Amino acid sequence: MDDNLINTFNREIKCEYRDEEYLVRDNGAIFRLKKKGKRNRPLDEKWTFGRPDKQHGYFNFSSVTVHRIVATAFHGKQPSEKHIIDHIDTNKKNNRPENLWWITRLENILLNPITLSRIIFKYGSIDYFLANPAKPIDGELEQNYDWMRTVTKEESKNTRKNLINWSKVGKIPKGGQLGEWIHTKLNPDFVQSNTISQKKPKNPNIPKIIGENPIQTYYDNLNKGDILFCQDEEIHFVLEKEITNSLQMKVTAIQDLSESHIAIWVYEITYNGRFYEHIRRDVFYRKPTEDYRNILELFSK
Repeated sequence: MDDNLINTFNREIKCEYRDEEYLVRDNGAIFRLKKKGKRNRPLDEKWTFGRPDKQHGYFNFSSVTVHRIVATAFHGKQPSEKHIIDHIDTNKKNNRPENLWWITRLENILLNPITLSRIIFKYGSIDYFLANPAKPIDGELEQNYDWMRTVTKEESKNTRKNLINWSKVGKIPKGGQLGEWIHTKLNPDFVQSNTISQKKPKNPNIPKIIGENPIQTYYDNLNKGDILFCQDEEIHFVLEKEITNSLQMKVTAIQDLSESHIAIWVYEITYNGRFYEHIRRDVFYRKPTEDYRNILELFSK
C-alpha cells in the first residue's frame, strides 16, 4: 500500500454503513472504527484502500466492497435496490468520490460513454448485449484488471479523459489491452490516431443526402467507392454487399491486419430514422493468400 497516497487527501467524512462506523477520505481510503465497549478487531482502526478481489477487480473490506462505503459517505445512501455504483472511468480500484455515482444498470449503459463503448466493442451492439449479455462476440477488455489501481486526483482525471477519447475513437489501443498509459496525461496512441484521422474521413461512404430509401442510397454510395470504414489506421474495404430490406443491408469487408493475418468482417447496416448503425456480426481471421493480397493491393491503389 502506498502510504503517501493514502495520506494525501482533502476531505475526511464520518459515515455509517451496515451497522459499522467509518472514516472515509476523498482518495478512496477507509478507516473502520472499533465498536464501543468491544475489543479491537484485526481490521479496526487502520487506514486501507481494501483488499483486491481477483475475480471481480474491486477492493473489498471484510465482507463489503469499499466503493459502497465511499459512495455512501460522499453521495448518500443507496437510492433504491435498483441502483448500483458505477465507476465512471471503469477503473474498479479508483474509489475516489468523483469517480463514483449511484445509477441504475440501464442508466449506466446509456449515460456513461466509456461503458457504452466497452459494450459495443465487446458485443457488437447494444441490442446484442441486451439480448444475451452472457455471450460477448468480441473483445476481452473488461476481463483485464492489470491496469486498474488506486490513483491520484490528477491520474483520475487523466484516466477518464483518455478513456473518453478512446470511446470517441472507437477502438482500443494497439496490442488489444489497456495499460499503464491510461493514467498519464498524454497517450501517444491517441495522438497518432487523431493526427491520422484528421487526414482521412472516418466513414467516407456515408451519404450526405439520405433520400426516400436510405439503405438504397447507402448501397449506391458504396458502389462509388471501395471503403466501408476509414478510421485512423484501420481501413475496411468492401468485398460484398447485399440489401436485405428497405432499412437493412449486409456488407462483407476485408482488413489488412499484418503480414501473417487478414480479417474478413461481416456487418449489418441499419437505418433507424436518424443515422446509420454499423453492427458487427462476425469476424474471420485468415492467412493472407495471394488472392486476398491481390484484392488489398488493388483497393490500396
